[in-house]
Amino acid sequence: MRRRWLIFLVLSIGAVAALSLYRLPGLDFLRPGRRGAPATTPATATSPASTGIMGRVCLPLPRLSGDVSLEEALRRRRSVRDYASMPVSLEELSQLLWAAYGVTETNWSLKTTPSAGGTYPLDIYVVVKSGGVSLSSGGFLAPGSYRYDFRSHCLELVREGSLAEQLCEAALAQEWVRDAALNIVIFGVYERTTRRYGERGYRYVYMEAGHASQNIYLQATALGLGTVAVGAFIDDEVKRVVGAAEGEPLYIMPVGRPVSLYDLGEGELGRYYEKNR
Repeated sequence: MRRRWLIFLVLSIGAVAALSLYRLPGLDFLRPGRRGAPATTPATATSPASTGIMGRVCLPLPRLSGDVSLEEALRRRRSVRDYASMPVSLEELSQLLWAAYGVTETNWSLKTTPSAGGTYPLDIYVVVKSGGVSLSSGGFLAPGSYRYDFRSHCLELVREGSLAEQLCEAALAQEWVRDAALNIVIFGVYERTTRRYGERGYRYVYMEAGHASQNIYLQATALGLGTVAVGAFIDDEVKRVVGAAEGEPLYIMPVGRPVSLYDLGEGELGRYYEKNR
């Protein structure tokens, strides 16, 4: 009898110790449904148009190859300010945002732009006007300001409604901002870079914005679209219209279908160089 009670006592003490260990905050991974534990049910795939989360639109996956060579995109690249009254497709918007600041290496989430120390100080917003972005299922993306989430390749609604006229006014009444199907607005969050590089970090942020801007130029050209880098605007007004939580606006890039396309022939370029040699 005494031996049976002794065994019972040992088992009871072991159970209490195990329960205490289970409750330690550093061992959350042992409990189902907590951080680090396998999901009890598998995640379901979402459609390209929406995740079902209010105000969140997941973009179609970007293409990693195209029909236009880099050389062709470079020779045709021009600043475009005259746009036809036609929408840009959601697939084209997906490609533009991936080119601007999308992921090209999945272990460290490295992007299409070089970044000092991998600090990635840019935030990318899109201001879509009414009827500006068409959906493959019919209809249009709701007008408003969206923030680009590069990790999920999704858009997160920040401000709903038609903001094109307000953004145009903030950009000193440059009408191409109003006329474009959408505007990509690049913000710089300086602290992400300056806390590592000090005052020199400001220069690195400006460089990175230039990299992203040129990526948008070349991708737009390859898609048969047009854009122009706009740097004249009232900073606080742009920030208010877009609804940006942090950072300062560095570029507004209207995007639309150009009224006319530019191209440069080899003969024309050859004659130019011969004349200047």
